[in-house]
Amino acid sequence: MGIFGKSKNKEELMLVFDIGSSSVGGALFYTQKSGAPKIISSIREPIALENEINFDRFLFLTVESLEVVVNKICMMKIGAPKKIFCVLSSPFYASQTRVIKLKKNAPFVFNQKLADSLIQKEVALFEEEHLNKYVHAKDKIRPIELKNMKIVLNGYGTSKPLNQKVKELVMTIFISMSPDQVLQKIENAIGRHFYSKDIKFSSFVMSSFAVARDMFVHQEDFLLIDIGGEVTDISMIKKDILCASISFPIGKNFIIRGVSSVLNCSLDEAKSLISLYKDGHMAQSTEKKIEPIINKLKTEWLKKFQESLVNLSNDISIPATIFITVDQDLVHFFTETIKTEQFNQYTLTESKFRIIFLGTQALHGIAVFKENIIHDTFLIIESIYINRFLR
Repeated sequence: MGIFGKSKNKEELMLVFDIGSSSVGGALFYTQKSGAPKIISSIREPIALENEINFDRFLFLTVESLEVVVNKICMMKIGAPKKIFCVLSSPFYASQTRVIKLKKNAPFVFNQKLADSLIQKEVALFEEEHLNKYVHAKDKIRPIELKNMKIVLNGYGTSKPLNQKVKELVMTIFISMSPDQVLQKIENAIGRHFYSKDIKFSSFVMSSFAVARDMFVHQEDFLLIDIGGEVTDISMIKKDILCASISFPIGKNFIIRGVSSVLNCSLDEAKSLISLYKDGHMAQSTEKKIEPIINKLKTEWLKKFQESLVNLSNDISIPATIFITVDQDLVHFFTETIKTEQFNQYTLTESKFRIIFLGTQALHGIAVFKENIIHDTFLIIESIYINRFLR
């Protein structure tokens, strides 16, 4: 399955789409030998927000926004990309880190054939175990990503494991998969404007993990929190291994819908009120009315966050360092909410949470931009990841 491949150094034009749960982004960039991609175009289109969540309707609206982004990039007439990538956020994929163990009395050779055989079994098991998560897929699911996290031979980690004689093997791999109907709709939307024999899919959690790990090399234990429109994802990294992930179906849109419901106003009006409130530009009388509503919604999000940390820990200490990805305008809102979490900070971690926003400031200098190009955090992370690992 080619998990031991080497990356190329040739500079090529690439196209990446960021499929989130509140918006869709797209960027054209040149790969560079330095490892810093040169981003020459960057576009983002919101996904229409509705009062109720229905997966099929949500998928339709997401593809609709994707088609707008694809069309705009195509109309730029910059050129045909060498490769096309799609990075998916929740709820469009499921992932798991799995540990494969093999021990024999007599020495055996660990080669590509054995690795592929062991991995195929794990992929099949993961697919079977998580099939019930894809009730909307109707037909089948498709593995989209497979990453070798760590290989230990006879108790020792190695970066060159192939064709060695061993008695004991431990292989830690990351697998992600997605409903086939989701991938087909995305492929069809892109294919109407860009010809590509193979669109490479991957998960945002792997992109953000790889970039955070490489940027903060001294930090081998940390949490990754991605707060999307509909879902919050939490991943735990221990000793540079993405060892566990958990999600809960409450994102930033939960706050908008909550304000809209209580105040009986439109979603757009709720968005404006929340924006005025967090920026401190609201009339005092209105602030007194909306503050208890927002505080109650924040408490509900925080409760789910606390429950997720308990489920994620499984008697293992939770790292105190947190890397967070969220829309720029909501960084302070959610950062302060997480800081108010007190119980788990002292029972599950060694110290208070240290929160680092993976935004344009933290990512400064690791991507190059054409003049007047929007610096989109998510597309920057994905372009860096593709430049270094996927091409």
